[in-house]
Amino acid sequence: MKLVAYTVALDLIRALRPVVAELRKYSSDTADQVERAASSIVHNLAEGERRNGRDPKRFFDMAHGSAGEIRCALDVADAWGWPIDSEHARTLLDRELGLLWGLTRRSRSKDPRKPRCSD
Repeated sequence: MKLVAYTVALDLIRALRPVVAELRKYSSDTADQVERAASSIVHNLAEGERRNGRDPKRFFDMAHGSAGEIRCALDVADAWGWPIDSEHARTLLDRELGLLWGLTRRSRSKDPRKPRCSD
């Protein structure tokens, strides 16, 4: 069974394709960073899903960090005034960040299916 976050991450990559093409006109480094970070989310989710114990959290945390890198790159593009239409990608990114936050929080308990009293 695939995580919802995995499916959303693939949708995010699809939404980022035109954004990356536009970014490349202004900064190939920023475009490359977005590509690497988006791919990293999917790779880390796939690996974390196959792990046991505390290991999944490490991969979900890395995916969460990569999603943050994408948000940063889009914010940098806005700060530079580059006319990039990233609204759809940002909507999916916000959803992905929420899903990843949930995965990192859930995996902190010993049994991810059993909620802790403080959650």
